[in-house]
Amino acid sequence: GGLWRFTEHVEEGRASLYKSVVSNSCKEMSCYSDFPFPEDYPNYVPNSQFLEYLKMYANHFDLLKHIQFKSKVCSVTKCSDFAVSGQWEVVTMHEEKQESAIFDAVMVCTGFLTNPYLPLDSFPGINAFKGQYFHSRQYKHPDIFKDKRVLVIGMGNSGTDIAVEASHLAEKVFLSTTGGGWVISRIFDSGYPWDMVFMTRFQNMLRNSLPTPIVTWLMERKINNWLNHANYGLIPEDRTQLKEFVLNDELPGRIITGKVFIRPSIKEVKENSVIFNNTSKEEPIDIIVFATGYTFAFPFLDESVVKVEDGQASLYKYIFPAHLQKPTLAIIGLIKPLGSMIPTGETQARWAVQVLKGVNKLPPPSVMIEEINARKENKPSWFGLCYCKALQSDYITYIDELLTYINAKPNLFSMLLTDPHLALTVFFGPCSPYQFRLTGPGKWEGARNAIMTQWDRTFKVIKARVVQESPSPFESFLKVFSFLALLVAIFLIFL
Repeated sequence: GGLWRFTEHVEEGRASLYKSVVSNSCKEMSCYSDFPFPEDYPNYVPNSQFLEYLKMYANHFDLLKHIQFKSKVCSVTKCSDFAVSGQWEVVTMHEEKQESAIFDAVMVCTGFLTNPYLPLDSFPGINAFKGQYFHSRQYKHPDIFKDKRVLVIGMGNSGTDIAVEASHLAEKVFLSTTGGGWVISRIFDSGYPWDMVFMTRFQNMLRNSLPTPIVTWLMERKINNWLNHANYGLIPEDRTQLKEFVLNDELPGRIITGKVFIRPSIKEVKENSVIFNNTSKEEPIDIIVFATGYTFAFPFLDESVVKVEDGQASLYKYIFPAHLQKPTLAIIGLIKPLGSMIPTGETQARWAVQVLKGVNKLPPPSVMIEEINARKENKPSWFGLCYCKALQSDYITYIDELLTYINAKPNLFSMLLTDPHLALTVFFGPCSPYQFRLTGPGKWEGARNAIMTQWDRTFKVIKARVVQESPSPFESFLKVFSFLALLVAIFLIFL
């Protein structure tokens, strides 16, 4: 289950989560492209049910017989004839026995949530602190905060989750942030899941077509309609670009009721207190939680294979090392899209397999290196800079690029002629993973139906009380307008 497998203790080298973790991407946007979540699952899935879904997927496709569990990868090294064969020697430890095997290709799927980033040197006086401090990776339950004065450092998803949970039991909770952040709710317009509203091809086209200042202004305005970030002390210091969203439904309520206090960065840590920047007042603190994120590394790989510097690995399309003589090693999941990781990693794997099989060819190393360097300098401007900025990518644009390589990108123009209803839904509706199986290798016959029924599954679990509503005459006009807008969009795309 990887990230979604909860344990009461932290396991070295494995991702760790707290008991209350719920997905930040809804079920229709975070499923595998040919395997929807059960319709009776909640829209935002608790970790235990997410793990069950992964087991269902493995059983449905009969994958378990191909997996060797309880194995530690000790090393992955090139074979002596790598320049010719492209093969790898993989040494593993299985049931206390070391084993070695030769593989034609290797896919590394370890992610970036196992090595905690704990910059204690940035907090003067921390060694004198007599209270308890730990990284958010160690956190499991809120009981430890009962009647304590708690400081959470870092305003990412984990930091805000922990601060909110602590506020129900603690005497007082401070949430310290250096740069601020944009907080949104999982519940968006009219109660719809946020990503089903935000992640559409139409909206993505607008974001990538309009001038960046206009996009930033529109998105700020939208976000501030739910919560005026300036009034709550949350507004980012750098507003020229939008940072990655923080998903938390409760934080504003905990702030306005005096349960969570937003504070700037830390000036100094004392024996039993801290001093925040811009003040000389000491705040008594019992527990400090460092929600300061993660770094990533590949200890089983030689640096000559994948070198990590300043939080960056030079990978073509975030997947392939550009300098290898044979493209037989792929890194999957080392990316932070503003979207779900499951369909992203799945699409990466689909393209990587075509490359490993020799169906798709990579460009010359010089071309790949040039593109990698250009990517580092030209991040998606509306997405902005935040922690792990080197891993950020525009979700829909990136997925479409990979789908193009395997001839699986939906052709809106062709679709408009043959199935206009589907074309409208694909363009204006949620960019759900089922779209990635409409055509090409791995085409799924159930993809169209899954797209057309995605809203039914969304509301089935929450709309238990049904009230008959009168049809609105405006709906017919809206459908005609949508059709015309799609025609205009396609015309602009092919200009």
